[in-house]
Amino acid sequence: MTHPLKPRTILETHEVTNQPEERGDLDLWQDDPVFRHYAGLFGADQDDLASFGATLGREEMRDAGRTANRCLPELHVFDRSGRRIDEVHFHPAYHQLMETGLAAGYAARPWEGRPGGHATHAGMVYIQNQVEPGVACPMTMTYAAVPALRHNPALAAEWTPRLLSRRYDKASRPAPEKAGATIGMAMTEKQGGSDVRSNSTVATPEGDVWRLRGHKWFCSAPMCDAFLTLAQAPGGLTCFLVPRWTPDGERNAFQIMRLKDKLGNRANASSEIEYHDALAWQLGDEGRGVKTIVEMVHHTRLDTAMAPAGLMRAALSEAHWWVLGRSAFQRRLIDQPLMRAVLADLVLEWEATTALGLRVAHSFDGDSETDRAFARIGVAIAKFLSNKRCPNFVYEAMEILGGVGYVEESPMPMLYREAPLNSIWEGSGNVIALDVLRALAREPLAGEVLVAELDTARGVDPRYDAELDATLARWPAAPPEAEARWYAERMAVLLQASILLRHAPDAVADAFVATRISRDRGDVIGALSMGDVSGIIERIG
Repeated sequence: MTHPLKPRTILETHEVTNQPEERGDLDLWQDDPVFRHYAGLFGADQDDLASFGATLGREEMRDAGRTANRCLPELHVFDRSGRRIDEVHFHPAYHQLMETGLAAGYAARPWEGRPGGHATHAGMVYIQNQVEPGVACPMTMTYAAVPALRHNPALAAEWTPRLLSRRYDKASRPAPEKAGATIGMAMTEKQGGSDVRSNSTVATPEGDVWRLRGHKWFCSAPMCDAFLTLAQAPGGLTCFLVPRWTPDGERNAFQIMRLKDKLGNRANASSEIEYHDALAWQLGDEGRGVKTIVEMVHHTRLDTAMAPAGLMRAALSEAHWWVLGRSAFQRRLIDQPLMRAVLADLVLEWEATTALGLRVAHSFDGDSETDRAFARIGVAIAKFLSNKRCPNFVYEAMEILGGVGYVEESPMPMLYREAPLNSIWEGSGNVIALDVLRALAREPLAGEVLVAELDTARGVDPRYDAELDATLARWPAAPPEAEARWYAERMAVLLQASILLRHAPDAVADAFVATRISRDRGDVIGALSMGDVSGIIERIG
């Protein structure tokens, strides 16, 4: 009989004790009752998520995530003979994760015609971010490009089947020769940042195609097969699709200047690029570039609203594993009242974030005007608050592990570096808060469906009713610009409370209302009094 090799615990100077057992394989679906509850409630395909959660939870896949973060992408501008190739090389672990995610339907599932596609996709975002968030970027953009491509039916007919193939093809060659394709995005320029209307990249018509010339300060995933980008055409800012290879099989004039040395998201090769009269195809009407590409941005924002829930779950799961297997001052950490208060407070934040993200994803699956209106404003509100909460959440979970959580052998540093990203990507805090105001001003139905959603929880808890009345009295319409962050935060908290009051256990809903609505708490996580928190902590699984 063979036995698994185990590390030595009796060493020359001491015996290793008071350490949790190694985690081994996890099941990121079955071990997560909160996720299973809200995924089912909001129409996600539970079989798809069960399969993906079991696969990514394996120790092998978690090791691949760590390797992809440690062995960073490498830029190869020239080949050995000095010819320009502009390629990025990745560790095999990166390709393994990409292959697994795309095969599971991360990009394709919402567009395959089966119910619950966007909610299922959001669940996959949640799972993926627990293991390795960097590969989520190209998969998210591939998912989100599909509705934008519809602005050019000919391009959509050619490219959409490639994006939905569920096959990952890492080869650098023309898209028609590949088993599947991915799509990236290049919008940001130095002088404008989020103000894309100030972009200076120039588009010049040449028969049925265009030539782009200019610089992009950020281009995500430069090994994608094509990129949605904005450039100034004679008729104004216009959206284009730029392939890495031209139809005649030549490398397009798409030059990678450097890879960004980022705080986090390190497995993903974010880059700085230049177009040197690169071939491009027009996507949407000339001069309507923002309106065209916002279709893509709207869907990537769903992922940035859901990703922090996955990061929170990963951090909380590590903290919970630690306190179950660690003792201090003659008691297990999990049994100590102050630690239980911290854990319970973290659970409330994570459950509320997960519930809101999946509720918003459910509205993406709807086809009514009210569904679309709620998706429009709900995704911005969820993205705003969930990402503002995430960095401090991960820090508090890291602190539970003490010094062990601060070293790279733990997943906590990767999670902590990742925590600020989704607040910055696809519109930082101020941009998103202003987008909430824009939705209220331009789409009257957005404000109506938001209030209607909040009204569904009336009568369940008088504290919630009183806070909702006070909020609506203060802001009967859109708030002044200077109060946009305050408004977005408060509406997000009320949305979270409304979902929990209707769908969470009483212990969770009551504690959330007491601490987030009535504000019966201090300013830091765990600075509260909730009595017996067993019913909250058991939500961790």
